[in-house]
Amino acid sequence: MTDLPSTTPADAEPALIARLRAGDEAAFEQLVREHAPHLLAVARRFLHNEADAGDAVQEAFLAAFRSLDRFEGGARLSTWLHRIVVNAALMKLRSDRRHPTRSIEELIPAFREDGHQRNPARPWKPGAADGIPDAEVRQVVQSAIEQLPEPFRAVLVLRDIEELDTQQAAIYLGISPSAVKTRLHRARQALRELLDPYFREAAP
Repeated sequence: MTDLPSTTPADAEPALIARLRAGDEAAFEQLVREHAPHLLAVARRFLHNEADAGDAVQEAFLAAFRSLDRFEGGARLSTWLHRIVVNAALMKLRSDRRHPTRSIEELIPAFREDGHQRNPARPWKPGAADGIPDAEVRQVVQSAIEQLPEPFRAVLVLRDIEELDTQQAAIYLGISPSAVKTRLHRARQALRELLDPYFREAAP
């Protein structure tokens, strides 16, 4: 998992942790001020809207404060907080039933009895995103990811965005590594189908 940026030098973290454990309010304010923007960015990758992402970050900080005594310092504070916010976002994602999701079967390619794809994907245009503002491309991709059913969206984000390996993703999700691989394969298929109209070559 990629570490979150931190403005606190590694050698200064033990003193900060000691202040946090002592209930120093200024230390808590420093921790929130330094890490909240990055934690919010992580939460947004999993959740549908700003309010949900903000709730996940708040829950992550509360969980961190409650478990400070168990933080052993083997990793950077940023890494520890990253793990906590991912867990908080996954828990919120699982419990969120306000947003209807499509079946994965609707999104992955369909095949005929002879094994050929019913609607073969066309090659994507070379440099399809060239000239398109990065913000627009990100929005298109994020919108497509949000259409994936929760179990597949979570796997895709953990593996392809958070860059966890298969074993780590399996631990986070409480499933087997083989299930992670299967879900990731189908999630990537579905995401390509959703992005195909945006990036594919025009029909001859």
